[in-house]
Amino acid sequence: MEVKDQNLFEEALNLLKQLIATPSFSKEEDKTADIIQSFLESKGITTLRKGNNIVSWSNQEKNSKPYVLLNSHHDTVKPNAGYTKDPFQPIVENGKLYGLGSNDAGGCLVSLIATFCYFQDKELPFNIILAATAEEEISGKNGIESVLSDLPKIELAIIGEPTLMQMAIAEKGLLVIDATVRGKAGHAAREEGENALYKALDDLVTIRDFEFKKVSPYLGKTKVTATVIQAGNQHNVIPDLCTYTLDVRVTDSYTLEEALQELKHALKADLQPRSLRLNSSKTPNDHPIHKVAEYLQLKKYGSPTLSDQALIPYPSVKIGPGDSARSHTADEYIFVDEINKGIEGYINILNSYAESFSSK
Repeated sequence: MEVKDQNLFEEALNLLKQLIATPSFSKEEDKTADIIQSFLESKGITTLRKGNNIVSWSNQEKNSKPYVLLNSHHDTVKPNAGYTKDPFQPIVENGKLYGLGSNDAGGCLVSLIATFCYFQDKELPFNIILAATAEEEISGKNGIESVLSDLPKIELAIIGEPTLMQMAIAEKGLLVIDATVRGKAGHAAREEGENALYKALDDLVTIRDFEFKKVSPYLGKTKVTATVIQAGNQHNVIPDLCTYTLDVRVTDSYTLEEALQELKHALKADLQPRSLRLNSSKTPNDHPIHKVAEYLQLKKYGSPTLSDQALIPYPSVKIGPGDSARSHTADEYIFVDEINKGIEGYINILNSYAESFSSK
C-alpha cells in the first residue's frame, strides 16, 4: 500500500521547519505547543491543552470503538558544543533537513500529525487520539504521564521515535540507584578507621561482573553499570562514607522492584532507587499489531533506549522516521524523504490495523 499526498507532506515539512526554528528545551516547550495547537485548530481539529501537551480526538470518534493513541514529543535537549550550523535554523542541504530536534523527534511528530489529519474524514473501526507531548527527554512528570488520566483505555499506542521505520515491540526500562557505603573515619597515617572507599570497591567488582539471572527473548540481558562515585574530602582522613550511582537497564523479564531486590542480595551498599516509574515494556504476543508488522514486512526488535513508552501503561510499539544514532548529535538532521516515507508508513500501519478488525 502506498499513499501519495504531496500537500500532506509539504504541510508536515513546513511545520517541522517552524518547530526547529522555535527553541523547545524540556520544560520550556510553550512556544512549540502554541505552534502545534494553532496548526491543528487551523484544520478544524479541537485540541485539549494541558501544560505544554496538546491532545486531540478524531472528528470520527464514537464511544463504542476502541482507541489508538499516536504520540510523539516536541521537547529537545540543548545543543552541544559541536554544532557547526545554527541549531535553530532549518536548513535543507543535499536532501537533509538540519536543525535541533529534526530527527529526535520532530520528523516523527509531524509525520504522526499528518497521519492524524489524513484520517479526519475517514471512517475506521477504531478512534484515533493524537498526543504531542512535553518533557520526554527528561522523563518529566508534566509530559505524557500528566495527560493519561484524560484519556480513555487505549488498545494500542504508537510512539513516534526515530527507528528507521523499524518496529520496536519491546523497550528496556530504567532504574537509577543511589548506593551508600558506610565506614569509620580515621587518620590515614595510622591503622585506624574503616575505609568506606575500599568497601565500595568490593561492590564495584561485583557490579563489573554481575549478570542478572533472567534473560529476555527480545531485549536480552538486564544490565547494571556503575557511573558515578564519590568519597572523601581530605588526603589524610580515611573516608567514612562512599556513594556511587548505578544505571540499570531493565528488560521485560523483570519489574523494576525485582531487579532492585536481586542487586540488594548481591551488594553491601544501602540501595535507594530514585524512581520506580520508568518501566520496561513488551507488546503482548497475541496483539494484532504483530500481524500488521509481518504483513507490511516491518522489522521487529527490542529497543535499548528509553522513551515515553516507559510511562504508557497500554500495549505499545515504537516506530518512526529518522535514525536513533543521529539523536543528540551535533548538526542533527533528518532526510526530507524520510518524512514522506514516515507519513506513508504510519498511514499504512493504521490501514492494515483496521483490516485486522475485519478478521476478528
